[in-house]
Amino acid sequence: MAGPFAVVVASLASAWIAVATDDGVVAEDYYKQGLLINRRLAASAGERIRDPVATIGFRAGGEVRIHQEVGPPPNRLQLKLERPGGRESRTVALSIGEGGDWIGQLGTQAPGRWIVKVESDRWALPVTTIAGIPCEIRLGVNAGGS
Repeated sequence: MAGPFAVVVASLASAWIAVATDDGVVAEDYYKQGLLINRRLAASAGERIRDPVATIGFRAGGEVRIHQEVGPPPNRLQLKLERPGGRESRTVALSIGEGGDWIGQLGTQAPGRWIVKVESDRWALPVTTIAGIPCEIRLGVNAGGS
């Protein structure tokens, strides 16, 4: 008898919660807001930002060079390297160098796999892993298999 009684009590509690709380309408004029959103999207369709694509070169001396091929130019760029499992991480602030490339100094790295993240104030490239340094990778939504 305890099982069915517990079910009845739980259903009454659920019914009371449903009646006592008001979900309410998200917005009274949801239709007008939807039309306004559609107009804004149509107006900004011509201003669509292209997805960024960049080539990242890790040199033997610890230099990192990022050449942005496509996308809006960032005001700042940051490179993050992490070991799988989060045992170790490094962050490199990059500065603009000759030819528009972003350059930073990573220092010496222990061999092994690293997770690479590149973020700017406007976008972030897809995350990938590298087997070791030195190497060169190409990242982006349309980077052709990267």
